[in-house]
Amino acid sequence: MEPTYTIQQTLVSASKKLAELSDSALLDAKVLLAHILGKDLTYLVTWSDKELSNEQLSEFDSLVDKRLSGEPVAYIVGVKEFWSLPFFVAPSTLIPRPDTETLVELVLEHHQNANVSLLDLGTGTGAIALALASEQSSWQIEAVDFNLDAVKLAKRNALNLELTQVKVYQSDWFGAIDEDKSFDVIVSNPPYIDETDNHLSQGDVRFEPKTALVAENEGLADIEHICRYAKSYLAHKGTLYFEHGFEQAHAVRSILQKHGYSEAKTAKDLAGNDRITWAKLFKQ
Repeated sequence: MEPTYTIQQTLVSASKKLAELSDSALLDAKVLLAHILGKDLTYLVTWSDKELSNEQLSEFDSLVDKRLSGEPVAYIVGVKEFWSLPFFVAPSTLIPRPDTETLVELVLEHHQNANVSLLDLGTGTGAIALALASEQSSWQIEAVDFNLDAVKLAKRNALNLELTQVKVYQSDWFGAIDEDKSFDVIVSNPPYIDETDNHLSQGDVRFEPKTALVAENEGLADIEHICRYAKSYLAHKGTLYFEHGFEQAHAVRSILQKHGYSEAKTAKDLAGNDRITWAKLFKQ
């Protein structure tokens, strides 16, 4: 007779294996097992003594092996929570990160008018645009990405979250955006990592698309490009927001000021690192 394993025993065993790789080994194990069982994390606690079938154990072990190879949990299960919303993810896009919620919070705090028009550049999964739309249903929001697979994924997320008022389409930055458009807010989490950064060969980042991570000029090239061209699309007193690297705040503020933006400010992320910088554009 083959031995049986409970949910609790299985999680303890898997978390020990994953501890060498992950700082969140137990949580990784829970997310993978919940995915196999089609349950939420609470179920694992409530039914910790429930025995797993051999088929379930086999499926779980295969997912643990994927994680042990370094593959991010979000890519393995195909879903990542952001702003308390479930987002489908895929290797064509970055995995939404909690620090990006700081950008969402700032935009909502600073812009409480019901008629805000907003553009999300490099939307990826659509996380920023759709999180904002979930809070402000009357805003006119457009979200673009140069990667067609990302556009398809963002549209899928919009449909799943019933936020189809967000217009998602393909554009290489401002390339496909109507020249007559004017936005009160433009937001972007662009590529901002230098191509020589050692972090590119570490952790989950190894599996994410380099085109969404790396930029020339020490990671600042895309930020500079957006600053230059956003002026044609921002309304008077419009605001441009960037997520950026924790050591780039001064450089980003300098780029904004160089291109004629005013009142540049920086906010810290959940870990206390400089992460979001924004400025206003006052037109003549």
